[in-house]
Amino acid sequence: MKRHVRDSFFVVGEGVLEFDDRGEASTRQPSTLEELRRFRFSRLGPKGPRTDEEIRVALASAITAAVPQADEPAVPAGFTYLGQFVDHDLTMDRTDTQLGQDVNLDELLQGRSPALDLDSVYGRGPRDKDDQVFYDQDGVKLKTGTTTPVPFPDEGTNVPFEGFDLPRRGGTAGTAADRRLPLIPDARNDENLVVAQTHLAFIRFHNRVVDELALTGLSGERLFRAAKELVVRHYQWMLKTDFLPRVVDPAIVDDVFTNGRRFFEVPGKYYNRDNSPTMPIEFSVASYRFGHSQVRGAYQWNRVFNSTGPGGIASLFALFTFTGVAGNFDPSSQTPADLDDVDRGPIFTLPSNWIADFRRLYDFTEAERDDLAAPQEFGGGNVTKRIDTLLVNPLTQLPAGTFGGRGTTFREIERNLAFRNLSRASMMELATGQQLAELFGVEPLTAEQILTGNGGAVVEGLSQEQRAKLVAETPLWFYVLREAEVGVGRLGGVGGRITAEVFHRAIEGSRISIVRSPYWRPTLGPDASTFRMVDLLLFAFEGKADLLNPLGDPQG
Repeated sequence: MKRHVRDSFFVVGEGVLEFDDRGEASTRQPSTLEELRRFRFSRLGPKGPRTDEEIRVALASAITAAVPQADEPAVPAGFTYLGQFVDHDLTMDRTDTQLGQDVNLDELLQGRSPALDLDSVYGRGPRDKDDQVFYDQDGVKLKTGTTTPVPFPDEGTNVPFEGFDLPRRGGTAGTAADRRLPLIPDARNDENLVVAQTHLAFIRFHNRVVDELALTGLSGERLFRAAKELVVRHYQWMLKTDFLPRVVDPAIVDDVFTNGRRFFEVPGKYYNRDNSPTMPIEFSVASYRFGHSQVRGAYQWNRVFNSTGPGGIASLFALFTFTGVAGNFDPSSQTPADLDDVDRGPIFTLPSNWIADFRRLYDFTEAERDDLAAPQEFGGGNVTKRIDTLLVNPLTQLPAGTFGGRGTTFREIERNLAFRNLSRASMMELATGQQLAELFGVEPLTAEQILTGNGGAVVEGLSQEQRAKLVAETPLWFYVLREAEVGVGRLGGVGGRITAEVFHRAIEGSRISIVRSPYWRPTLGPDASTFRMVDLLLFAFEGKADLLNPLGDPQG
């Protein structure tokens, strides 16, 4: 099972950073073989000072305080979890099961480098003896799964829906948790229900592209390769033109994709663009964790689970519950400890009443499909929380399955996502926000902006000395969130620059790349310059309301 949190990181130029249970760090030099077999991180800026635990606890408490959060700018909520799906794509390790086998050098470096190539969906492909399990017998299409009928609330949910769950291991052998595990290359995409249904949408997108290309006479391996190439290019175009400008200052995105990178693996300076990319720890451990602040505490999910429906609005806890990795599909689960019980419950695939209504996660009126607008009379749709220094309170109580903690002993504070983020950054001696603002040549936040912000976290309980330290040496993750909060609700000069440049490099470093093919244009959207997430979903689900929302709306 994949874990979000590593016990060790290989940082190019430094060696292997390892951490014990108390957070103490040490560095050692790897052997050449081990270096090749490790995911390759790098450091974009200088090392920074560690953050005292008292400050980390105070910040985490302020960040996860139960106070109102802003919804502006109003970004459809699906983008929160699309961002998580992308994170798993960037950090997927295709060579993980090959550690004891012969793997050529090129495959090792490519497989352990961040690239936006959907390897979390495709793995190593249908010809690989281990990964062929993700594919249908034809070796071209990806498998899907079938939901479990449930009587609540009516006969409309008491039927199986084929193709609306991830494929799962199933069978009768092993534990209940084993039987629920998804048959996908990266099990992290089943840690919450929104990212699981997002992964399913990408499976359906691939399968629909296969159907279209098969009409041209392609078959077998040629058909698979053509479909994958078309899918990946459209995915990258969507990230560049639709996802990134919603979360990063669009001027920064335009600058990076028009003029190139200025700070990270700059071509012709330190790197050739054909070299395998690395991943800056400033991105992995700080800037790209902005999505945690976009998470809502509850969601209008479908006709059953919404604020006017028979099941009530879907809590964030429920979205962990109805997965096979973090949850157990058991509606009687009420606490994180219940979810930690891996054998709890009699259901082994997604219950039919929890299928997503994608109209509530994305705004299809952007594609002039007013007929697919979320029904306001039945709860309506969802938007993200503003990117700021507040996280919803449920993120203080993470299920252990989300951080690989099932079956282990840990302090209760370690369930707090903000504390986990701050602690990991401190252990890795991440550069401060001020250090990177200086590196990038942008105006740093003022002391008042750091301490007071703009409707975000209110930091209390610090001494004058600790406040002065926070202002001078602001942890990068907190700085990135505060920068967005006092700006326009998008990542700014520090957080936005890191994020946009890493995306650019990860697309450039993919074997299939729109950066290296600058004249390519999408063919599956409304025109030759447009392909958005709503266009991907419309294509994947054939533009049909009964596929984007198979449970329908309440009758009468």
